[in-house]
Amino acid sequence: MMKMNGAEALIDTLLAAGVRVCFANPGTSEMQFVAALDGRDRMRAVLCLFEGVATGAADGYGRMAGTPAATLLHLGAGLGNGVANLHNARRARTPIVNVVGDHATYHLQYDAPLTSDIRGIAEPVSDWVRHSQLLEDFATDAAEAVAASTTYPGNVATLIAPADLAWSEGAQPAELPQMAEVERPPIERIAAAHDALQSGEDCAILLGGKALTGEALETAGRIAEATGVTLFCETFPARIERGGSRPVVQRLPYFAEAAMETLGRFGSVIIAGAEKPVAFFAYPGKPGVLIPDHVNSIGLSSPYEDVTYALKALAARLDTPAGTRDAARSEPAQGTSARGPLDPGNLAAVVARLIPENAIISDEAATGSLALFPATMTARAHDWLTLTGGAIGQGLPLAVGAAIACPDRKVICLQADGSAMYTPQALWTMAREELNITTLILNNSSYAILNVELSRIGAGSAGPQARALLDLSNPSIDWVSLAQGMGVPGQRATTVKELEAALKEAIDAPGPRLVEAILPGL
Repeated sequence: MMKMNGAEALIDTLLAAGVRVCFANPGTSEMQFVAALDGRDRMRAVLCLFEGVATGAADGYGRMAGTPAATLLHLGAGLGNGVANLHNARRARTPIVNVVGDHATYHLQYDAPLTSDIRGIAEPVSDWVRHSQLLEDFATDAAEAVAASTTYPGNVATLIAPADLAWSEGAQPAELPQMAEVERPPIERIAAAHDALQSGEDCAILLGGKALTGEALETAGRIAEATGVTLFCETFPARIERGGSRPVVQRLPYFAEAAMETLGRFGSVIIAGAEKPVAFFAYPGKPGVLIPDHVNSIGLSSPYEDVTYALKALAARLDTPAGTRDAARSEPAQGTSARGPLDPGNLAAVVARLIPENAIISDEAATGSLALFPATMTARAHDWLTLTGGAIGQGLPLAVGAAIACPDRKVICLQADGSAMYTPQALWTMAREELNITTLILNNSSYAILNVELSRIGAGSAGPQARALLDLSNPSIDWVSLAQGMGVPGQRATTVKELEAALKEAIDAPGPRLVEAILPGL
């Protein structure tokens, strides 16, 4: 066997396990990995100028590819910069392999300035963590990290990689361990769901995770057609296939009162591939669980069980054979009679008309999503990705990863202005990699959702200082200039007509483009 160092063995192990992309923001302790990547062109190395872009891009890649990307991060400080989007990825159950460099094992005793508790930073946002200690185990640790990340339904795995193991000679690649079979839910739960659907009461099915794509979603559509059950998805699904001829799935409302009112209309709610829904935040005097007590809650399958099997077994009990769903296709209306300044409603209508076939939508539009999601229900077929963990700064990096996973598809990033400022460096990566992404900035010059929440949480009316903390208009952020400064052409739109022209031009053009839509503040 060819002699190699630990870094080379680790990269070869990842390649053999099917990892083909590494989103990197390396430092001194990762230089051996940089050198190893240089000699292995089967691994695409993507430079990100902030670790939150790297981790968010790995999330977007994993959601669309179904296989993990790697990140390469610099010590605990670099991992810490990427924590928010790893939190989102973990909530999305996305497969990711983080490789976090550490000081040489013998150097830790000196407590150098960048020494930190890397494991302590990693554990809250990882499903699996290992700190490698021995060269002979280094590549095996990497193989086990990939196995952990790809265990159903998907996990964030973090491998802490000391510099001396990376540069030491005598390592060899390792093989992926045997994967465990996906657990199936017990037949009793399938029977309970069947009985509820046959009871004569109005029922709903709440779909999440793997239930919102592919065969599972198609099966849920057949069940809905056969029984009249209403399909809902989690408020923030990791990925949902929608539009075109796909089953119509309503989104569970974000605000707790609206969600409880919605679900309270049903006799039973069947949960498939999701957890029991809870309010995003606690509010004074309001319940935290969103299924009212008088509604029968039936857990068909958890996110960690084979939801495709569960739905197919339920369809079989209902005598709903495969291929019987009426897949009537609806086309979005063309053109618009709307004129004048933009508002969330007419902006959503323009987006719905212009979404191209097979597009991928990265949605961090915040308050704008309230209009955008329902308006696009009958748009051309597309995938919709959302802010699963609520840690803002995800939309732009998620689009980067999705575009690299699916280079033949147009990615549209629907991005609120406030949260875009958390990871604007992603624009630079879009330009450098020539990614097929159109970014639509919804600029209302405020943290609009927090203006709503300020009153809902019972904090009283906003005075001058409170309003200032939620205002982004002093000074106003010029997104067109910011994008152009990072190599992304941009246009600004203030009217419906301007938006329609600018967005169509951006979507039709290859490579990255940005459109800034000026909206009224709340």
